[in-house]
Amino acid sequence: MKRKEEIYRSLRPLAEAREIFLRRFAAMDPPRETIPVREALGRVAARPATALRSVPDFHCAAMDGIAVEASRTFGARPESPVIIPKDDPKVCYVDTGDPLPEWADAVVVIEKVEELPHGWEVREAVYPWQNVRKVGEDIVKGETILPARGRISAFDQAALLAAGVLSVEVFRQPRVLVIPTGDELILPEDAPGPLPRGALVESNGQMVASMVAECGAVATLSRPVPDDIEALRQRIASGLSQGYDMILLLAGSSTGSADFTPSVLGGMGEVLVHGVAIMPGKPAVLAAVGERPVVGIPGYPVSAVVCVREFVQPLLFMMQGLERPRPAKVPVTLARKIPSRLGLEEHVRVVVGTVRDRVVALPLAGGAGRLSSLIRADAIIRIPQEASGLAEGERVDAEMLCSEDRVAHNLLAVGSHDLTLDVLCTVLSERTGGRVRLSSSNVGSLGGLKALKNRTAHVAGSHLLDTETGEYNLSYIRDILEGVPVTVVTLVHRWQGFMVRPGNPKGITGVKDLARPDVVFINRQAGSGTRVLLDYEVRKASIEAAAIAGYRNEEYTHMNVAVAVASGAADVGMGIHAAATALGLDFIPVALERYDLVIPSDLLEDAKIQLLLEIVRSEAFKARVLQMGGYEVGDTGRIVAKVG
Repeated sequence: MKRKEEIYRSLRPLAEAREIFLRRFAAMDPPRETIPVREALGRVAARPATALRSVPDFHCAAMDGIAVEASRTFGARPESPVIIPKDDPKVCYVDTGDPLPEWADAVVVIEKVEELPHGWEVREAVYPWQNVRKVGEDIVKGETILPARGRISAFDQAALLAAGVLSVEVFRQPRVLVIPTGDELILPEDAPGPLPRGALVESNGQMVASMVAECGAVATLSRPVPDDIEALRQRIASGLSQGYDMILLLAGSSTGSADFTPSVLGGMGEVLVHGVAIMPGKPAVLAAVGERPVVGIPGYPVSAVVCVREFVQPLLFMMQGLERPRPAKVPVTLARKIPSRLGLEEHVRVVVGTVRDRVVALPLAGGAGRLSSLIRADAIIRIPQEASGLAEGERVDAEMLCSEDRVAHNLLAVGSHDLTLDVLCTVLSERTGGRVRLSSSNVGSLGGLKALKNRTAHVAGSHLLDTETGEYNLSYIRDILEGVPVTVVTLVHRWQGFMVRPGNPKGITGVKDLARPDVVFINRQAGSGTRVLLDYEVRKASIEAAAIAGYRNEEYTHMNVAVAVASGAADVGMGIHAAATALGLDFIPVALERYDLVIPSDLLEDAKIQLLLEIVRSEAFKARVLQMGGYEVGDTGRIVAKVG
């Protein structure tokens, strides 16, 4: 079959594409409905609500005491009280909230009154309407108590009910149909065990449906539709006939042979935009079918999120009579340069934290398919389409994806990857109720030390072997961090070695086997401690790096190396024993190495660092580390050296 591809129409700048899309549906009159006030929390008022009665609806006592005519208390003082006879018809006891008798205009608080057998001894004068809630003091009948276009809060509900309003007119929540597409998709509930070859778990649908719900809309997640033009057309037509206000098609929006969304939407309605100058998210399709919005959302998760944030959510807010809330922006300093492609507005995920007096942003690994980057990201940085990137140290605005409080409570760990950092992150979160989080950026040991030099991290993880002395880290620290006082604390000793598939099918026994023509290797990135160790072992074995198939294929974490081996992409990779254990791989030990935390000495008194070290030195943390296998904790928490 001849591969048929469509070429993107002229890519629209993001702002232009959004304007085209929103303007097309701006004239839509959002449907309304009347619902009980008790069910209106979070809904958007379609018209103002006015009070049907005043609150309070009568003059009432604001304090416990006696109701009186204020003039009868004038002149009362502790040393010369006024006595009001008990049988006087114009005096009586009242509790807070009681109606005030018609003749009363004040309340003397009970603390300023002494009850006598024959009367009330008033020791303090009151003025008219003192300690009284007058009619309409809170709300006046006929007053507007709820403006249109506001989201109804718990306080609004209380005020409405108090003012006699039992129902309220609101904008109907937009109903959105989310349709995943693709022959390869399988629902998580249908995949309890190993996936069939080529199958993908459908998870984007839930993510998109939840993002829709965050806007106050109601999402229905459809079962996946196969890559079949007629099946897709029927599902869209069915959604329109069922009255859905918006339809979202997941995947199939690109230009491949099985990407049918653009042609189907063009045949059923009008394609407004196909292709937007953003990355990720370029293949987005914005269309009108039956005068309702239909959006083709790219299949990669990060692309899908960008598309929903930039097009779907603004329209959903507009359909409820609201403007889209603007994300908080925080000025940040970039810890590393970020390259970008000219002509595309790039949205970069970053973690942020306050290091000394600066808010620092660390870019996360790119790739539209990295769902994990969305989990870890604190903010988004937009690189304009006319820029080729951002420089290290540049000051830019970051759009927060979480509370701004996170900035002050994040601990930024940069450097070598280790699974114990994940344990630290978990325990920190547990100990602080989620307030403090360890955000790590895996750039290798050398990259971590350079981050400390540039004052863009709180701590660096390092396991750099000095091949001349056999010592770990200290010589590199003295060289790279000259003039920067640091404290070196051992986190763990760990076994490094070769990870192979169960049963070791290639019969690998040591480093010399890496040069065999039938062995494919997966490497760690330059600058990582694991790469330093490997190169040391390769030199000792008198092997040329060029003789190792896969030497230039690099990953940034031990787990990614383990996955490459487990999946068959490589026969062997170097990494830690714990990563091999986690994925059920066999392990051939090579060296027991020391993995240290390098901490700037001037940050040791930081409460977050203090808590981190307290956890590292705890028996509970050590026990959790030992459970992973491949670690030794005899020196965990020990200060190795103070340098500088």
